[in-house]
Amino acid sequence: MMEDDAVWNSLPVPAIVLDPQDCIATINAAAEGFLNASAKTLRGTKVWEKVMIDSPLETAFERARATFSPLFVNDVDVGTGERAPLHCNLQIAPLSGQPGYMLFLISPRELAGRLSQDHTVKSAAKSAIGMAEMLAHEIKNPLAGITGAAQLLSMGLSAEDRELTDLIVEESRRIVKLLEQVEQFGNLTMPMMHAVNVHDVLDRARRSALLGFGAHMKIIEDYDPSLPMALGDADQLLQVVLNLLKNASEAAGKTGGTIRLRTYFEHSFRLRRSDGQGKPLPLQVEIIDDGPGLPPDIAGDIFDPFVSGRENGTGLGLALVSKIVSDHEGWITVTSVPGKTVFRLSLPMDTTRTKRNLKES
Repeated sequence: MMEDDAVWNSLPVPAIVLDPQDCIATINAAAEGFLNASAKTLRGTKVWEKVMIDSPLETAFERARATFSPLFVNDVDVGTGERAPLHCNLQIAPLSGQPGYMLFLISPRELAGRLSQDHTVKSAAKSAIGMAEMLAHEIKNPLAGITGAAQLLSMGLSAEDRELTDLIVEESRRIVKLLEQVEQFGNLTMPMMHAVNVHDVLDRARRSALLGFGAHMKIIEDYDPSLPMALGDADQLLQVVLNLLKNASEAAGKTGGTIRLRTYFEHSFRLRRSDGQGKPLPLQVEIIDDGPGLPPDIAGDIFDPFVSGRENGTGLGLALVSKIVSDHEGWITVTSVPGKTVFRLSLPMDTTRTKRNLKES
C-alpha cells in the first residue's frame, strides 16, 4: 500500500479519482497544486465545480464509464476558478477493479507548446528590433533638422499657416518618441538578479499609477502576506507592472474601472523547457482589470513586437514586458474576455536565503 501511495503521489501530472457520481474520491500531490486545495478539502466535491473545461465532456465521459473504455481529449482550456486556464490534454479511463470509478489525468501543454513558438518569436523580434534600431538612429538626426526648420519658418507666417508648421513639429516629435521606444526596447540590459519583495514593487507601481495615468482607476490589493522573496531586478519588474497597469487604465477609457493586484504561491508551477529541464516558478502575480478585453484577432499575438490593440499604439509595450519576464526566466500569460482580462506573471523564488537559513540551523 505504501508503494502504491508513493507511485500515486510521484505522478508528475495532476491525477484525480472520481466516484460513480463524478465526485472527487482522491487526488495526488500534483492535482492538489493544480487545484490549489488539499485532497481532504476536495473529497466529495463534484469535479465539474472545480475543473472548468471549455468543451462539453459529460456525455463522452459517461460513455467511457459505460463502455469501460478510455477517453482522450486534446487541446482544451482547463481552469479552476482560482487561476487562468491552461491549454491541456486530458486522459480519462475506468479504474481497474472499482466499477464506476474513473481516473482523470490532466496534462498541461501550454508551456511546452508556446516555448518553441516563443523562441521563433524572439528570433524574429531580435532581427526586427535590430533593423528598427538602425533606422531609429538614422532617422532621428534629419527629424531634428526638420523640426528646427519648421520652427524657424513659423516665425514669419500667419496664424493660419503656422497651423501647418505646428503640425510638422508635432508629428516629428511623435515619431521621435516612437523611435526612442524602439531604442529602449533594444538597449534594455540584462536584469541584476537579487532578492525582491514583489509587494514593494506592486506598491510602487500602484502609487505611481494613481498619481498619473491611472488617476481615474480604482486599484485593489489582494496580496498573500506569506509570499516569499522573488529573484529578479526590482526596477525592471516595476517597469513590467507599470506597463500592464497603463494598458489596463487606457483600455478602461475616461470612465475608469477597477484593477486588482493579486499575489499567491503555486508550488506545482514549473516551466519545463525543450531539453527536459524544469524550473520552478511558484510566485504568481496577476493584474486583473474589468475593461473591454483584448481584441480577439490579436489576443494570441499580443506579446509580439508591433502588435497593438490601440489606435496609434506602437505595439512595443507588451513586447518589452515579455522580454523582461523572459530575461528573468519567468513566464507571462494572458486570458481575456469582455469584463475580465488577467495578465499573470510567474516568477522564480529567491532560494539563497532559504539555503542560508538551512545552513545556519
